[in-house]
Amino acid sequence: MKPSMHGLEEHEKSRFERKQEGKRLKREKIETSGGKRPRTNPPNSTSRKGPTNNYQKPLLQRRRKQDEKVHRFGRVMDQTPCPGKPRKSTLSIAVPGSIVSNAQTRELKTYLVSQIARAATIYHVDEVVVYDDKLSVDKQSSFSRQYQRNRARDPAGVAMVKDVPSADNQERTKVLATPPSSNDPHVFMARVLQYCECPQYLRRNFFPMHSDLQFAGLLPPIDAPHHVRAEDRTKYREGVVLDKCAQNGNSLVNCGIRNRPVEIDTRLKPGIRCTVQLDPASYSSTGPIRGAVVSPATPRLEDGTYWGYSTRLASSIQKVLDECPFSSGYDLKIGTSERGTQTLECKAYSIPSYEHAIIVFGGVAGIEECVDADESIMLPGSKSHTMFDQWVNICPYQGSRTIRTEEAVMITLSKLGPMLSSRASSDAFETHQERTNSCRSVVMKMSDDEVSDESSCDNSC
Repeated sequence: MKPSMHGLEEHEKSRFERKQEGKRLKREKIETSGGKRPRTNPPNSTSRKGPTNNYQKPLLQRRRKQDEKVHRFGRVMDQTPCPGKPRKSTLSIAVPGSIVSNAQTRELKTYLVSQIARAATIYHVDEVVVYDDKLSVDKQSSFSRQYQRNRARDPAGVAMVKDVPSADNQERTKVLATPPSSNDPHVFMARVLQYCECPQYLRRNFFPMHSDLQFAGLLPPIDAPHHVRAEDRTKYREGVVLDKCAQNGNSLVNCGIRNRPVEIDTRLKPGIRCTVQLDPASYSSTGPIRGAVVSPATPRLEDGTYWGYSTRLASSIQKVLDECPFSSGYDLKIGTSERGTQTLECKAYSIPSYEHAIIVFGGVAGIEECVDADESIMLPGSKSHTMFDQWVNICPYQGSRTIRTEEAVMITLSKLGPMLSSRASSDAFETHQERTNSCRSVVMKMSDDEVSDESSCDNSC
């Protein structure tokens, strides 16, 4: 027997009223409990709905232990250790761009360059020179073979977009407007090195979409001192000049502070990168933040703060030394080779005092083959050691037949780093006791409740 329509209406009405009554009672309980949702189960209840029951208690304990471990050992340095004294000397490294051609895929090429960027940052390298070792006979065929295969699908080089709907036409035009991949491995390496060094909040201004940066998401962040976070109250910041000015005519600079451009003491061309000195007390002020444009070397000259590296392209190994950006040139030139005449393990080995040092690394065949292939150098490959002040074998007892260039960079800087820092400049000498006391006085501040903005766990990098 089917229920009548009147019976169904009464049933639905009573159901709706019961539902509304239950909601009203729930709201009353929340109001009487001070705005908190009341728990229906007693603390000692064995129901699985309670948060402290026997079923969930082991899970909560495991999570609490994991949180304690992350708090104790997973903390990130809030600030890098600062020597606290001026550093007038500089350290440069020269790497051949042909080493990128040995990587099989573009992902591996990108990650290889990031290893060099990380090593340069860790050991306070001020300049990275990418030079042509004259050993890549056909750069286009060896480096951009994959790109040419992709272009072979479209012989004309331009896709037909007139038949594409207007909504997708603009997006397709953006893709076609993206510059093609670099045929030269040296240009590719220099671009990725510059991308790694640039602070995150400035990359959109200086690095438009490019095929060389297709796998930039794989790059581990260098997390250098000039890669500041939005809430950091640092004395120096990197910024880009905006196309608008303050009321007094001075330029405004985007220094990565949320919704607060910095007013500098002069007027510059929009779109250029500059280093700005700020007053840390101005961060908490309600008015505009004002700063002064300084040289990128100012943090290093003031208290030894590392402020990133510059990237330079050289057409040959001879141009690496001849086109030195410093007026006095490199007064300490170190060449690395497995046939080096000096080793760091020798007790008689020492580094003289220097102001501008450079360490030159060879490619797959070494510096000797590079010198022999360079027609501008009137020296045979066997006389390559005469171009340098020191001809060093970094790892004399290597277990492998070959040491890759990115591995040699890390090994060399880790071994020579302490020696170079101790012989930095003639006016920066100090006794062993003074160095020991200064090392003890360094306080490393940790960020307990937050991870680095450049952590590889998220997509911010």
